[in-house]
Order: sequence, then C-alpha cells, then structure tokens
Amino acid sequence: MFNFFRKNIEPNKKVRCVELFFLAALLLASCVSYGLGLFKLNAEVGEFKLIKEVVMERDLESEDCDEEEMSSCEVLYHSSDGVMRITYPYDEYENLKDTSIKAYEFQSVDGHTFFFDHQDISQNEAKAAYQSFLADELMPLFNFANASLILAVSLLVMYAFGKQFTTYEKSWFISIMVLATIFSILFPEESANGVNGIIIMCLYLLDTFLNILCELLISKQSRYNFLVSVFVEITEIVISIVLMYRFATLATTLFFRLPIDIISFVNWSKHKDDKEDELTIVRRLKGYQEVLVIIGIIVWTLVIGYLISGLDIATDFYHNQNLETAIIYIDACASAVGIANGLFIFFRFREQWIAWYICSALEAIINILSGQYVLLILKLGYFTNTTYGYIKWTKYIKSHQEEKKLSIF
Repeated sequence: MFNFFRKNIEPNKKVRCVELFFLAALLLASCVSYGLGLFKLNAEVGEFKLIKEVVMERDLESEDCDEEEMSSCEVLYHSSDGVMRITYPYDEYENLKDTSIKAYEFQSVDGHTFFFDHQDISQNEAKAAYQSFLADELMPLFNFANASLILAVSLLVMYAFGKQFTTYEKSWFISIMVLATIFSILFPEESANGVNGIIIMCLYLLDTFLNILCELLISKQSRYNFLVSVFVEITEIVISIVLMYRFATLATTLFFRLPIDIISFVNWSKHKDDKEDELTIVRRLKGYQEVLVIIGIIVWTLVIGYLISGLDIATDFYHNQNLETAIIYIDACASAVGIANGLFIFFRFREQWIAWYICSALEAIINILSGQYVLLILKLGYFTNTTYGYIKWTKYIKSHQEEKKLSIF
C-alpha cells in the first residue's frame, strides 16, 4: 500500500508554495468561520420582553399530514406581525379544530421578534427559540466553514500525493470540490427529522469528497479505491438514517457494498499488472451476461420497490406521498444497478462504468426531486470521470487483449 504513496517526486517549488498558500488560507477561513459562528450561537440570550397579544390564523393550505407517514405534524400560524410554527403529536393534531390561535409576541434584547402560544415562557424556551433562529441565520457561515475544511482536505490530498495523479485528474478533482463548495452556500439544506441542515450539508460535502476520490482511484485501476469506498458507504448509511429515506440503497450498502468492498480489495490485489503493480488487470463482459444482468435489475426494481412502498416509515423530509413512492421505485432501481456495479467492479469488468452512468442518472433524478442540489455536483463528477475511466479501461483492455490472465478469482 505504501508504495502507492511513496512515489512523490518534488514538483515545481512555486506550484507547491501556491498550493500551501491556498491550503493555509482555506484552513484559516474555516477556523475563523467556525469560531465566529459558535461565538454568536452561544452568546447570552438575555430577557425576552412581552410586546403584545396577537391573533394568528392557521395556514390550512400548507398542511400535509398523514397518520400513516408521520407521528407528529407541524402547523403554521401567521399574521401581519409574523409567523409561528407549532409541532403537535398526531393525536392532538387530529383533534385540532380551531382555525385561529392567541399568540404572544416577544422581543429579544437585540430586537428580534419571537412568537409563543403561551405567555409564561421559561428562560430555556427563550434560549432554544433564539438559538434556532440563529442557527438559520448563521447557516451560510457554518456551511462556508464546512466547505472550506472539506476543500482544504481535498487540496491536501492532491498536494501530498501529487505524483500519483495527472494534471487533468487534479484539476477535475479540485474543480468538483470548488463547485460543491459554491453550491453548499447558494443552496443550504433545511433541517429534517430533528437534524440541523448544517449537519446534513456537512454530510453531503463529505460524501462528495469521498465519492469522487473513490471514483478517481477506480479509473486509475487502483485497488486502494476500496479503502476509500468503505468510508463512502459509512457516510451514505448515516445520510439515509438521518433523512429516513432511500432504504433500498441503505440495505444494499449495509449488506452488500461494505462486504464486497473488502472482498474486492483482496481480489484486485491478486490481479496486479505484471509491469505496473499499482494497476489491476481489467476486462469486459460477454453479450449474454449483459442480458441476464438487465433482467435481474428489472425484477429487483419491481419487487423491492413494491415491498418498501408498503412500509410505514415516518419522515418529514418528504411531504408528498406520490413523490415519496416514485423515489422509492427509482431508489430500488438505483440499488439494483448499484449491486450490478459492485459485482462488475469485483470481477474487474469494464461494464461497471456503464452501470455508473445509469446509477448516476437515477440518483440525479432523486436529488432533483428531493432538492439536494449540492449532490448534483457529485453526479457531474460521476459523469465526467466515468467517461474518463471508460476510455482508460478500454485502452488498457485493447493493449492487453493477447494476455491470458482472465481468471475471475
């Protein structure tokens, strides 16, 4: 393993100085942003001053609550003075008949307005409301801090192991991470299932970083992609649990992709190229094998999609049952293609790149429907590197087609 990282020849010193400068600047920007955000978030709240009573009207059009999908429901009340959100257990929500409510308007010492459905609020309630407000206000700052840190790590990887990557590969890698950084600030994530949007965005950025690094190593026929892939799977399991969605992919990742990563690393290690031991010998599928794979994907999609759509899983990430059902079937198809992809990679078949194309397209559809725009940058990375990897593998197969090392294991 260490031979892969040792072959660093000292590049141009000016280039290294520029890389170090940007690395230091990104780390400093991240630390300053984190420090400033945490300082503001934990500042003293002070006393809330009662301003007046307000009658607020219930926004019935915004409600979309189903007992089969949710254990609690959020109700929005509004007036000309502001907005108040109250989360009711489903039993209370079901018995909620009034279309208006008496609310109490409070003001913080710095002039921000808050609404409560009772007058005798405690200091803890005031602090929780104020911190929730600040978390939304400071989200761009924390997203910038997270993005700067992930971008710094990306630059560090390219700096430390620069000899292992071509100029194109380094440019592609950093470009994708810069785009992900920009999108994380322009399209912040909302909180879901009690988890703050800042944490969700951090998981998205980490997922993007690990995935494109893994994909790049696959295109280079490096067996070390499977070590990175283990962290990819762990990150995506966490995302699925946090958002309470994509359970077909969650099960596939947990019970298939994690074990196959470990087994594949062993298998690839047995099939090193004779001239370059960092390369793995790769090959291609036969026609009838492709037909069997397609049939398996169709059957898996229909069966798994049907089973998961019948489960009663509560999440506030989606508020439309038809949308959720559609995503379940798309996810089932993506998980089937993901399994095929995992097997193709294990057996070192070039067709794994075609599976990447299909899986990336399906996941892009899910991301668009779910409003996960920062993850579209990851899919852009998939599409571009998949083309690059397919070309590299094809050239290798053509130049080694006379060789007899074609055993699967």
